[in-house]
Amino acid sequence: MASLRFGMEIEIMKLSLKKIAVALTLAGACAGANATTTLLGPVAIGTPTPFNGTVFTPGPFLDIFTFSLPANGGSGYSVLNFPLSIPTLGTFNTVFSTLTLVSNPDGIVGTPDDSILSSAVSAGSDQLSLSFGPTGAGSMYISVAGVANGTLGAGIYSGAISVAAIPEPGTWAMLGLGVGMMGFALRRKMR
Repeated sequence: MASLRFGMEIEIMKLSLKKIAVALTLAGACAGANATTTLLGPVAIGTPTPFNGTVFTPGPFLDIFTFSLPANGGSGYSVLNFPLSIPTLGTFNTVFSTLTLVSNPDGIVGTPDDSILSSAVSAGSDQLSLSFGPTGAGSMYISVAGVANGTLGAGIYSGAISVAAIPEPGTWAMLGLGVGMMGFALRRKMR
Protein backbone atom coordinates (compact mmCIF):
# COMPACT_ATOMS: atom_id res chain seq x y z
CA MET A 1 0.00 0.00 0.00
CA ALA A 2 2.87 2.35 0.83
CA SER A 3 4.53 1.68 -2.55
CA LEU A 4 1.26 2.48 -4.37
CA ARG A 5 0.94 5.77 -2.46
CA PHE A 6 4.60 6.57 -3.18
CA GLY A 7 4.04 5.84 -6.90
CA MET A 8 1.00 8.13 -6.96
CA GLU A 9 2.97 10.89 -5.23
CA ILE A 10 5.70 10.61 -7.88
CA GLU A 11 3.11 10.83 -10.70
CA ILE A 12 1.51 13.92 -9.10
CA MET A 13 4.96 15.49 -8.73
CA LYS A 14 5.75 14.75 -12.41
CA LEU A 15 2.49 16.40 -13.50
CA SER A 16 3.16 19.45 -11.34
CA LEU A 17 6.71 19.77 -12.69
CA LYS A 18 5.39 19.45 -16.25
CA LYS A 19 2.89 22.29 -15.69
CA ILE A 20 5.58 24.48 -14.17
CA ALA A 21 7.87 23.73 -17.13
CA VAL A 22 5.14 24.71 -19.60
CA ALA A 23 4.49 27.99 -17.79
CA LEU A 24 8.20 28.84 -17.55
CA THR A 25 8.81 27.92 -21.18
CA LEU A 26 5.97 30.15 -22.37
CA ALA A 27 7.01 32.99 -20.08
CA GLY A 28 10.66 32.74 -21.16
CA ALA A 29 9.79 32.52 -24.84
CA CYS A 30 7.51 35.55 -24.57
CA ALA A 31 10.15 37.57 -22.74
CA GLY A 32 12.95 36.76 -25.20
CA ALA A 33 11.01 36.81 -28.45
CA ASN A 34 8.36 38.59 -30.40
CA ALA A 35 5.09 37.33 -28.93
CA THR A 36 1.43 37.86 -29.74
CA THR A 37 -1.81 36.31 -28.52
CA THR A 38 -4.81 36.17 -30.85
CA LEU A 39 -8.37 35.12 -29.94
CA LEU A 40 -9.96 32.93 -32.64
CA GLY A 41 -13.21 32.15 -30.77
CA PRO A 42 -15.20 28.92 -31.12
CA VAL A 43 -14.12 26.42 -33.77
CA ALA A 44 -16.97 24.68 -35.63
CA ILE A 45 -17.08 21.05 -36.74
CA GLY A 46 -16.57 20.73 -40.49
CA THR A 47 -15.54 24.35 -41.08
CA PRO A 48 -11.77 25.06 -41.03
CA THR A 49 -10.78 28.06 -38.94
CA PRO A 50 -7.94 29.98 -40.62
CA PHE A 51 -5.39 32.13 -38.82
CA ASN A 52 -2.22 33.96 -39.78
CA GLY A 53 0.81 35.55 -38.24
CA THR A 54 3.13 38.35 -39.25
CA VAL A 55 6.48 38.91 -37.57
CA PHE A 56 8.09 42.30 -38.15
CA THR A 57 11.21 41.87 -36.06
CA PRO A 58 14.04 39.50 -37.02
CA GLY A 59 14.72 36.51 -34.82
CA PRO A 60 12.63 34.19 -32.68
CA PHE A 61 8.89 34.58 -32.20
CA LEU A 62 6.09 32.86 -30.27
CA ASP A 63 2.49 33.41 -31.34
CA ILE A 64 -0.46 32.03 -29.38
CA PHE A 65 -3.93 31.46 -30.85
CA THR A 66 -6.72 30.82 -28.33
CA PHE A 67 -9.98 29.07 -29.24
CA SER A 68 -12.64 26.72 -27.91
CA LEU A 69 -13.26 23.24 -29.29
CA PRO A 70 -16.66 21.53 -29.54
CA ALA A 71 -17.17 18.13 -27.89
CA ASN A 72 -16.57 14.88 -29.75
CA GLY A 73 -14.22 16.33 -32.33
CA GLY A 74 -10.91 15.02 -33.54
CA SER A 75 -8.86 18.05 -34.52
CA GLY A 76 -6.02 18.89 -36.89
CA TYR A 77 -3.66 21.87 -36.86
CA SER A 78 -1.24 23.14 -39.49
CA VAL A 79 0.99 26.14 -40.18
CA LEU A 80 2.71 27.01 -43.44
CA ASN A 81 5.35 29.62 -44.27
CA PHE A 82 4.23 32.22 -46.76
CA PRO A 83 7.50 33.33 -48.42
CA LEU A 84 7.21 36.69 -50.09
CA SER A 85 9.77 38.43 -52.25
CA ILE A 86 9.46 42.12 -53.05
CA PRO A 87 11.79 43.05 -55.93
CA THR A 88 14.53 45.53 -55.00
CA LEU A 89 13.29 45.53 -51.38
CA GLY A 90 13.81 42.06 -49.89
CA THR A 91 12.08 38.94 -48.63
CA PHE A 92 9.75 37.75 -45.89
CA ASN A 93 10.42 34.24 -44.59
CA THR A 94 9.59 32.13 -41.53
CA VAL A 95 10.93 28.79 -40.30
CA PHE A 96 9.06 26.90 -37.57
CA SER A 97 10.47 25.09 -34.56
CA THR A 98 7.30 23.96 -32.72
CA LEU A 99 3.54 23.78 -33.06
CA THR A 100 1.94 22.89 -29.71
CA LEU A 101 -1.67 22.20 -28.72
CA VAL A 102 -2.41 23.13 -25.09
CA SER A 103 -5.52 22.52 -22.98
CA ASN A 104 -6.41 25.73 -21.15
CA PRO A 105 -9.31 25.06 -18.72
CA ASP A 106 -9.39 28.51 -17.10
CA GLY A 107 -9.01 30.40 -20.40
CA ILE A 108 -5.90 32.24 -19.18
CA VAL A 109 -2.69 31.52 -21.09
CA GLY A 110 0.36 30.51 -19.06
CA THR A 111 -1.30 29.44 -15.80
CA PRO A 112 -0.44 26.17 -14.00
CA ASP A 113 -3.60 24.44 -15.26
CA ASP A 114 -2.33 24.56 -18.88
CA SER A 115 -1.49 21.08 -20.15
CA ILE A 116 0.32 20.15 -23.38
CA LEU A 117 -1.81 17.71 -25.39
CA SER A 118 0.33 17.33 -28.52
CA SER A 119 3.34 18.92 -30.14
CA ALA A 120 5.14 18.87 -33.49
CA VAL A 121 8.83 19.76 -33.40
CA SER A 122 11.16 20.60 -36.28
CA ALA A 123 14.69 21.82 -36.73
CA GLY A 124 13.62 24.63 -39.04
CA SER A 125 10.78 23.56 -41.32
CA ASP A 126 8.60 25.75 -43.50
CA GLN A 127 5.49 23.80 -42.38
CA LEU A 128 4.27 21.86 -39.35
CA SER A 129 1.11 19.92 -38.57
CA LEU A 130 -0.36 17.78 -35.81
CA SER A 131 -3.63 16.06 -34.97
CA PHE A 132 -5.36 15.20 -31.72
CA GLY A 133 -8.62 13.79 -30.53
CA PRO A 134 -11.29 13.15 -29.79
CA THR A 135 -11.62 15.64 -26.96
CA GLY A 136 -14.29 17.09 -24.76
CA ALA A 137 -15.40 20.65 -25.31
CA GLY A 138 -13.11 23.24 -23.82
CA SER A 139 -10.75 26.16 -24.02
CA MET A 140 -7.49 25.48 -25.89
CA TYR A 141 -4.63 27.30 -27.53
CA ILE A 142 -1.91 26.54 -30.01
CA SER A 143 1.51 28.08 -29.79
CA VAL A 144 3.55 28.61 -32.94
CA ALA A 145 7.27 29.17 -32.41
CA GLY A 146 9.98 29.81 -34.94
CA VAL A 147 12.33 32.37 -36.45
CA ALA A 148 11.65 35.21 -38.88
CA ASN A 149 14.68 35.18 -41.18
CA GLY A 150 13.72 37.05 -44.34
CA THR A 151 16.17 39.67 -45.62
CA LEU A 152 13.71 42.29 -44.38
CA GLY A 153 13.89 40.72 -40.92
CA ALA A 154 10.26 39.67 -41.15
CA GLY A 155 8.08 36.67 -41.84
CA ILE A 156 4.51 35.77 -42.74
CA TYR A 157 2.68 32.50 -42.20
CA SER A 158 -0.81 31.08 -42.29
CA GLY A 159 -2.51 28.13 -40.65
CA ALA A 160 -5.80 26.37 -40.04
CA ILE A 161 -7.65 24.43 -37.37
CA SER A 162 -10.01 21.67 -38.55
CA VAL A 163 -12.42 19.65 -36.42
CA ALA A 164 -14.12 16.45 -37.58
CA ALA A 165 -17.18 14.93 -35.96
CA ILE A 166 -16.63 11.70 -34.08
CA PRO A 167 -19.74 9.48 -34.15
CA GLU A 168 -21.56 8.91 -30.86
CA PRO A 169 -21.69 5.31 -29.52
CA GLY A 170 -25.37 5.14 -30.48
CA THR A 171 -24.45 5.87 -34.09
CA TRP A 172 -21.99 2.95 -34.10
CA ALA A 173 -24.66 0.70 -32.59
CA MET A 174 -27.17 1.64 -35.31
CA LEU A 175 -24.54 1.03 -37.99
CA GLY A 176 -23.80 -2.42 -36.53
CA LEU A 177 -27.51 -3.22 -36.34
CA GLY A 178 -28.02 -2.16 -39.96
CA VAL A 179 -25.12 -4.28 -41.20
CA GLY A 180 -26.44 -7.24 -39.17
CA MET A 181 -29.91 -6.86 -40.66
CA MET A 182 -28.47 -6.70 -44.19
CA GLY A 183 -26.47 -9.88 -43.51
CA PHE A 184 -29.58 -11.62 -42.18
CA ALA A 185 -31.58 -10.54 -45.28
CA LEU A 186 -28.83 -11.78 -47.63
CA ARG A 187 -28.62 -15.09 -45.78
CA ARG A 188 -32.39 -15.59 -46.05
CA LYS A 189 -32.34 -14.72 -49.73
CA MET A 190 -29.57 -17.25 -50.48
CA ARG A 191 -31.52 -20.17 -48.96
